[in-house]
Amino acid sequence: MGTYIVIASEKVHKSAAAMGGAMLMLLFILEGPSHGKKADASLDQNGQTTEIVQPSEPLVSQLDSFAQNINFDVIFTLAGMMVLVNILSETGLFQYVAIKSAKVAKGSPLNTLLLLVFATAILSAFLDNVTTILLIAPVTLVVAAELEVPPIPFLLCETMASNIGGTATLIGDPPNLIIGSYAGLSFSAFMVNLSPFIVVALLIYMFVLWFYYRDKMKVTIEKRARIMAFNEKEAITDKSKLRKGGLIMIFTLIGFLLHGMLHLEPSVVAMAGATCGLIACCDNVDHALEKIEWGTLFFFIGLFILVKGAEKAGLMAELGELLVHMNDWHPLAIMLTIMWVGGICAAIMNNVSFTAAAVIIIGQFMSTHEFFQIRLHEELLWWALALGVCLGGNGSAVGAAANMCAIGIAEKNGHKISFKDFLIYGVPVTIVSLIAASLYVSLRYYQLDL
Repeated sequence: MGTYIVIASEKVHKSAAAMGGAMLMLLFILEGPSHGKKADASLDQNGQTTEIVQPSEPLVSQLDSFAQNINFDVIFTLAGMMVLVNILSETGLFQYVAIKSAKVAKGSPLNTLLLLVFATAILSAFLDNVTTILLIAPVTLVVAAELEVPPIPFLLCETMASNIGGTATLIGDPPNLIIGSYAGLSFSAFMVNLSPFIVVALLIYMFVLWFYYRDKMKVTIEKRARIMAFNEKEAITDKSKLRKGGLIMIFTLIGFLLHGMLHLEPSVVAMAGATCGLIACCDNVDHALEKIEWGTLFFFIGLFILVKGAEKAGLMAELGELLVHMNDWHPLAIMLTIMWVGGICAAIMNNVSFTAAAVIIIGQFMSTHEFFQIRLHEELLWWALALGVCLGGNGSAVGAAANMCAIGIAEKNGHKISFKDFLIYGVPVTIVSLIAASLYVSLRYYQLDL
């Protein structure tokens, strides 16, 4: 709680605050190589009794004890995609896409915003939302610069669209991967049960954006004419690197779509693409690695350790005991409670870290509840959890990995998005989307009985 208060206060950099909290967890809560050793008695050469400290676990397990607290699949997926995106950014590709998008939107900032939001949501359904933000954010910064409008509203709206769109499929948002893996749910099951609502939610979200910004995003006729006069082809500065880097990116994205079938973790796909990109496209590898958002990566490392420490200390068990009080509730009330509690906790704790613990708690609860022991009914709680944690990720700057990536990219380019700024945008979106999800669940599964 102290770490989150420090992060929200912005008195200390978020990465330093998260690492500080992680340090305290490692010192006082989490077991490491120096913990848990047992002593055996023996006699030395002088006949004196001494103690020989023996490790209670195999050496490999000891050495890995700290690493087990960190989700390196997320860390290396982020790092690999950062490398690839930085390689492509040096070719002029993003400037090309930015100018083309602005011209398709006829130079209108509002139409450009809606176009980018729609593209972000669609991409997030078939890629993970972090990768989508890494691809879209650089384009957005260039678009805003060309239109001479503030980029922060664009970035915030796209980030929330990525979390909404990513809810639709198994691979769209990391929490869905965790839920699908634990519960044995297929890609098609997520599409059938969640996609219909997400399509409607996206259309409502875009309408709200249009209504809110219709009088706020305007540029002069001269600026629109200047945008339409640009030649996007002139933005490409290195065609050779673009061809090689673009081909590697395409194969990497295909790898993300097929990683389950290929039995590969997303991090392996991302790092393979990054390695090929560094070999094929970079004369100066050190320069390419300098552009990685190290602050964002260390923030997540600290956050994973922080939440793991909270779990080790018994916080998750305490939360799990609260579910016992729901045994006599109506199933719909249980679903809605899990959805809303999941959404709130995801906003506070980060949806990936919370989901990793929540699936275990909910799985244990279902094993003791007769209604949810039936397979069809069991899935209802998983859909409620998925909607809650994915949509709840919009609730704060630390709610989802995509949020932190967008903030990191913005800061690196001189645009600060504060914790408070994100709350102002994210909380209303989260509340409205969870209300809409509650209506969807109630209508679909209990009124229409589908």
